[in-house]
Amino acid sequence: MKKIGILNHHISHVISTMGHNDMLAIGDCGLPIPDETQRIDLALIKNLPRFIDTLKAILLELEVEEVFIANETVEVSNDTFEEIKKEIGDVTITLISHEELKDKLKKCKAVVRTGEQTPYANIILKSGVVF
Repeated sequence: MKKIGILNHHISHVISTMGHNDMLAIGDCGLPIPDETQRIDLALIKNLPRFIDTLKAILLELEVEEVFIANETVEVSNDTFEEIKKEIGDVTITLISHEELKDKLKKCKAVVRTGEQTPYANIILKSGVVF
């Protein structure tokens, strides 16, 4: 049995196979996930698991050099945006439209669907390198 880190084998596998510039998304329960992108569905009930808790867990294992966040997150769910900024530290934030974010999901290795019901609680993490 795995002793530390992410226990979900789907998320663990995706992270362990990611290379530089590969992308992984975390989304609220309403984010439309393209058919061609792997869906890792964690949603249980309303707000479980939470988006921010899922982000925190993934950030423990994934080296991130840039994140993509929708402008709408800043405008509509600013508290979520502030929580994201706190968790990612000095990682570059690129703001794009929600439509652009949804289009980028096609290029992600996977989308982790949470139970979050805060509007626009979505992020794309671009993998960095540890050296």
